[in-house]
Amino acid sequence: MFNVKRIEENPILSPKEDHPWEALATFNGCPVLEDDGTVHMVYRAMSHPDLMDEKHLSISVVGRAVSKDGIHFSSRHPFIVPEHDFERFGCEDPRITKLDGKYYTFYTGISEYPFVPEGIRVALAISRNLQTVDEKHLITPFNAKAMALFPEKVNGKFVALLTPNTDLPPSEIAIAYFDKEEDMWNESYWNEWYKHLKQHIIPLRRREDDQVELGAQPLKTKDGWLVIYSHILHYTDQSRRTFGIEAVLLDLENPQKIIGRTARSFLTPEAYYETTGMIPRIVFPSGAVIKGDFVELYYGGADTHCAKAKIHLPHLLAVLKGEIKLFERAKENPILAPREGKDWEALGVFNPAAVDIDDTVHIYYRAATKTNVSTIGHATAKDGIHIDFRTEEPIYKARTEEEGIGRTEYAGCEDPRIVRIEDMLYMTYTGYNGKQPRVALSTISVNDFKENKYENWSLPIAISPMGVDDKDACLVPKKFKNGYLIFHRVAHHLCADYIETLDFTKERLDQCIDVFGPRPGMWDGLKVGIAGPPLETEKGWILFYHGISELGEYRMGAVLLDKDDPTIVIGRTASPLFEPEEEYEKAGIVPNVVFPCGNLVRGDKVYIYYGGADYVVGVATASLHKLLDILTH
Repeated sequence: MFNVKRIEENPILSPKEDHPWEALATFNGCPVLEDDGTVHMVYRAMSHPDLMDEKHLSISVVGRAVSKDGIHFSSRHPFIVPEHDFERFGCEDPRITKLDGKYYTFYTGISEYPFVPEGIRVALAISRNLQTVDEKHLITPFNAKAMALFPEKVNGKFVALLTPNTDLPPSEIAIAYFDKEEDMWNESYWNEWYKHLKQHIIPLRRREDDQVELGAQPLKTKDGWLVIYSHILHYTDQSRRTFGIEAVLLDLENPQKIIGRTARSFLTPEAYYETTGMIPRIVFPSGAVIKGDFVELYYGGADTHCAKAKIHLPHLLAVLKGEIKLFERAKENPILAPREGKDWEALGVFNPAAVDIDDTVHIYYRAATKTNVSTIGHATAKDGIHIDFRTEEPIYKARTEEEGIGRTEYAGCEDPRIVRIEDMLYMTYTGYNGKQPRVALSTISVNDFKENKYENWSLPIAISPMGVDDKDACLVPKKFKNGYLIFHRVAHHLCADYIETLDFTKERLDQCIDVFGPRPGMWDGLKVGIAGPPLETEKGWILFYHGISELGEYRMGAVLLDKDDPTIVIGRTASPLFEPEEEYEKAGIVPNVVFPCGNLVRGDKVYIYYGGADYVVGVATASLHKLLDILTH
């Protein structure tokens, strides 16, 4: 698990109207870090169309800029410009590497217009001072893009990664070794290499209609070569095409060997400079450096801007090596399952809330009949894991039309969340009348609950409006300057609503402060909703949430929310914290589901209570300080 943080200064490079050569776009920047901390960045720059030319083309050149902090760049000027036939229609998308006192900048040379794959090839500019280009070479005699040199020799050889057949999809990322520098532009070498292309491929595509392309230049770490690359979902279907950024760790001695890779994209278009521009909804990794414990990733946004993000390197490497497993399942799982002879829980017991009262964990779970009428049962566990009490009958069932009272199928009270505020318990849940789900709320005093006076639950109130797809709600157990806060899920997004009081005869959900939504192409790309109530920490509120992928899999992630205004997201996990692995999570009424509705903290241990495959209840634990470490980095 790791966190990816876009820097606040984004975009760090944008077009400048007073620089005609970069007035249309400045994107896909690649940095090189000098020993004194200076960052030189080469980037693709585009002019406005030349109105005097009958083709009205926008010509790309490679610009160069300088920065002391890697964020604020100055001294922008053209560095690589069209001079030869192999680049006469543009120089695009550079990757720069410093090796043995030379700066090697591979870029895409465009030699033909109208554009055809055969005219889009890799070229190389070599410089000794980054002020002037000393020599240029055409590299590949075939269609290719995105080539980058390793920053040091491997087993005495120059090594590079590149993407052949980029414009003849599907493309692959491949590796090439050179005994000497001149082999890089030796046509005979490349013709022989291309004959055996399959032998050089590093397999990174997951589906037949996906596309991969090399992103940043390889970075050396103690555990392997870190390569950040572009992975494009559904590349051949423009309506579903989604640009994402992924990473792979390659063996130091044999860079064709994969040590580990991210299971899915960890950055997809979200910010305005990624969704709006010359070509909308693009994030494209183009360069990276390592500074201390962080990878500083440079990428193009919407083919218009240069942007930057930071990734905590130890967390990323731990994921790539398969070492991080933050949540540990209880060996007793599942801790609750349907019981023989209990018709009210015959279909499943799942999606539990949890609250700690007098050192006993009270678990409120959804139970469903074979005809899918849901009620809520109650169990306790003094140690949070071993069940020592369980009710014989539901403690809560439908009492109103909004909950479907009297219906014999597909209705009831679903997916509770419970918080304690002073001496009252507030339960929010989904009331379903067979036609529309609505957020419902009921309360009971702590004393009545402890004495099992379940008949004293208040008459439920539907607090979400008719006609709105609204579920997954919970109250934050604290009053803020704007009032009390309720999280709820409207359609596919997680929303919040401030209310003045806890008098729910007057209060209703009537607005959606958009807190965060799904990230297309990522593990939570289809829909998000809260898990359990947020946990207050010194760093802010931790809110677990479930994310649904395009394939319908349910996983759990987390966000860190501002302490004083929890509608502000400070950090968000780029990969899931918890996902279906065990058989009781993969097979059940609804396969491949982990769905938490309850969580609590004892000491440094976080407990989550979740439904597995809509059939059983499980519990898993994690270290609170480790979780905060991930979210704050």
